[in-house]
Amino acid sequence: MSRRVKRPLRPAGDRPKGARPYRGSSAERPPAHRLGGKPAARFAAPPPRAKPLVAESAKVAPEPPPLPTKVQTVVVTADENNMRVDRFLEARFPGLSFSHIQRIVRKGELRVNGKRADSKDRLEEGQSVRIPPLRLDAPKGTGLLSEAATKTLQALKEMTLYEDADVVVLNKPAGLAVQGGSGITRNVDQMLEVMRDAKGQKPRLVHRLDRETSGCLLVAKTRFAATALTGSFRHRSARKIYWALVAGVPKPKQGRISTYLAKEESEEDSIMRVAKHGDEGASHAVTYYAVVETSAQKLAWVSLKPVTGRTHQLRAHMAHIDHAIVGDPKYFNKENWDLPGGLQNRLHLLARRLVIPHPRGGVIDVSAPLPPHMLQSWNLLGLEHDRFDPIENAPEE
Repeated sequence: MSRRVKRPLRPAGDRPKGARPYRGSSAERPPAHRLGGKPAARFAAPPPRAKPLVAESAKVAPEPPPLPTKVQTVVVTADENNMRVDRFLEARFPGLSFSHIQRIVRKGELRVNGKRADSKDRLEEGQSVRIPPLRLDAPKGTGLLSEAATKTLQALKEMTLYEDADVVVLNKPAGLAVQGGSGITRNVDQMLEVMRDAKGQKPRLVHRLDRETSGCLLVAKTRFAATALTGSFRHRSARKIYWALVAGVPKPKQGRISTYLAKEESEEDSIMRVAKHGDEGASHAVTYYAVVETSAQKLAWVSLKPVTGRTHQLRAHMAHIDHAIVGDPKYFNKENWDLPGGLQNRLHLLARRLVIPHPRGGVIDVSAPLPPHMLQSWNLLGLEHDRFDPIENAPEE
């Protein structure tokens, strides 16, 4: 049971700077009402809060197929079309270790249509895959964790918003990188090493958040879950909602931003720029936005729903319509703009909510609270952080 209600809402004409309104028919729009004396004509009555997970507990996951003890040849199905070789093996044989997969591929023991394959090669429906005898790696000992590992595990537990046997959703704090890189000494991917199971499987990142963006980060604890959840993101059946504080008040107050984005490299940094269709490296990006509340017409709390998942998409899109996210070191370029007193000059962007099908049935529906620096800003500006979010009914395309 999901709270999502897909409605046939359609954009209605272009607006300057790439923004278009979305409204739906008058029959679909909720009656106007006011909260705290402020106009909120497009707001609907708050829906009942959803449970973090609505899963069908009666469903029992099927046992994974036994590992082949002799050479076998299998045919790639329609569902496996365009799947990477390593992901194909993980999906077919959930207990197989990553190192074992890499080993058989590297040695040329796995062949596609009689030819050697790389683990990153994409398979096509109807291809024949030769699979050698496989085995499970011996379980690792569950010795005592070091003091540092124990602290890391505790930090992960404190970040946890939801966890079960397949999935964990973390509330990533602002400033913590998701993956390693130049100058990064601590990151989520590295921290997950302490959560390896008895088979040596390490939880896997399913998507990414920018270093300074806080909020819901989905992690798969099993290969089975990783394959299913990655597919949900690829097929856009996952719904992500972000909150941001932006400069000025976007007009119209609800709209659609549709552009092409391409990476622009420089000696010092790289950013995503708005590009033209056909430009080298340009990808289409679509974002829906809705103003939730304003502060003296100088700042606006906006809710954002990305349809696509391009690098820095929300940050680049809000800057594109001249309402950059407060505290954004890359995209905030408004001249003669002073940060209101008391607000921290940090990125005000939160991965607020994640709704995605659970690999074993039901729906994961998790929300993250405002991080400390954003909560401070909300309090200083008098914004009601429990206000109903009007992006709920934004289209899915």
